[in-house]
Amino acid sequence: MSDFEYGPVELYLIGFGGDRPGTAVLDAIVDLVQAETVRLLDLLFVSRSHDNELRVIEFESVADEYGLSDLEISEAGIAGTEDIEDMAGSIAPGTSAAILVIEHRWARNFAQALYSAGGQVLLTEQIPAPVVNELVAAMSSAESNEGE
Repeated sequence: MSDFEYGPVELYLIGFGGDRPGTAVLDAIVDLVQAETVRLLDLLFVSRSHDNELRVIEFESVADEYGLSDLEISEAGIAGTEDIEDMAGSIAPGTSAAILVIEHRWARNFAQALYSAGGQVLLTEQIPAPVVNELVAAMSSAESNEGE
């Protein structure tokens, strides 16, 4: 097999109140792409009305409105209808979300090396940042209390 063009890909559902993301959310996405931490393969905006009606907006149709016309989407459309439907169940009425499909750039070489060595990733699990931070804070607090 030739070199991998892409490494592992993750789909994120980023929720926010109202019908559109704030500029801080969009700026964070742009920062990740510009730092070449991730490659943005696809980006969609999904909202659910109070009547439970789902609306999907492709990035290309709002890029100018959001001031993101320079943001490169590598594989627009890779998030398929089934992906959108699966993830949309987590969007509460009256709220919205962005669906990001990203490749972690560092992981491509790692995936290639694993494959070439006959290895494979058997399982990955993501721990949300708030959970990690709460756990570390609790551990630090417990260690501080032991020293008293």
